[in-house]
Amino acid sequence: MARPLDYNKWNNIEVSDDEDDTHPNIDTPSLFKWRHEARVQRMEELDAKKKAVSDEKKKKEQEIEALKKKMATAALSESEMAIIKKGLNELEKEAKQAKQKEEEVLDEELKMPLNVDTISQEGFSKSIINKSQPRTNENLSEEEREKKMRDFVSKNEKEIKAFGWLKKFDDSKAYMMEHTHLACEETANYLVIHCLNLEMETKHEAMMQVAHQCICVQYLLELSKQLDVDPRSCISSFFTKIQIADNEYKKAFEDELTAFIERIEVRAEQKIEEQMAEAEKEEEIEKQNRMGPGGLDPSEVFEALPDELKECFESQDIQRLQETIKSMDQDQARYHMKRCVDSGLWKPSAEDPDTNPEDGFKRGAPRQDSGCPDEEATEEDGTEATKPDE
Repeated sequence: MARPLDYNKWNNIEVSDDEDDTHPNIDTPSLFKWRHEARVQRMEELDAKKKAVSDEKKKKEQEIEALKKKMATAALSESEMAIIKKGLNELEKEAKQAKQKEEEVLDEELKMPLNVDTISQEGFSKSIINKSQPRTNENLSEEEREKKMRDFVSKNEKEIKAFGWLKKFDDSKAYMMEHTHLACEETANYLVIHCLNLEMETKHEAMMQVAHQCICVQYLLELSKQLDVDPRSCISSFFTKIQIADNEYKKAFEDELTAFIERIEVRAEQKIEEQMAEAEKEEEIEKQNRMGPGGLDPSEVFEALPDELKECFESQDIQRLQETIKSMDQDQARYHMKRCVDSGLWKPSAEDPDTNPEDGFKRGAPRQDSGCPDEEATEEDGTEATKPDE
């Protein structure tokens, strides 16, 4: 049954300002003005007292919460823990006293007689309907999606990584409620990439932790699709649901997490193999680019030269090269100089295209990157370089 109305509060009402039962010698308007000013002053003093005790209570609660958080997260010694516990007990006593003071002030407010200013108050001035935000369906091109992803990551990468390291559902809920913009596909996509990079760096335990948070975001997004609301509207409901869910729902979550971790492991192996193959391919292309016109590697040919020929190429002294070749065994000279031509260390002169490298070499231009004689050599530098005596 409904409780009966309590009419006792109407028994104690201050004299209203429109009462005309006053002494003839008293200025009635001045009396009413004085009464009203005194009443307003008492109400203001009570409001100030209410605010003071409320702020004090809130302050003590915040200090208690900070100490509890410090005890749970920081590595403290026994002496430090004892000091903090002692301080916590004192704060809890002070918080209890502050709460008691607040109750006393509220009780004092209830006992105040009604007056013309408080006897009737506005109940509401407008109606507010708490309606979930609809999901936004953005029809973006691939380039626009990539740009949106880059912009989002550049602004929020630090916050996403911080969310990825959280372990408890309560902590994840509190963090995402504070950073509601993280409830989006970009966060899930970044966490997938982060998991892949961690696994490729052989940080398997870290990958598994971030993978758990990634599945949380994906489940949150899936819930928003089912309800057809903005993901930000589902943050609180999802993290509450996952904690009190039945075994079947939790098992589905764990199965999805396990399957995701396996996919990350497989993909990481594939990426490593792809990177190794790409590195080998680039190395092969670089080697091919180094090859001379005859298909020889100039660095390998240079290392195989006799020391006296190496010195000639390093000094870029054509005259000395000619004299060294004449002093060498001619078969050896032909062999090494042909290899120099085939590797690009030595470029025969274009004046006589029919010159056979095995018979002799015109004065030419070695490549600058090989450390050989200068390409712009002229006729004044000497005559034929390796023409043997027949």
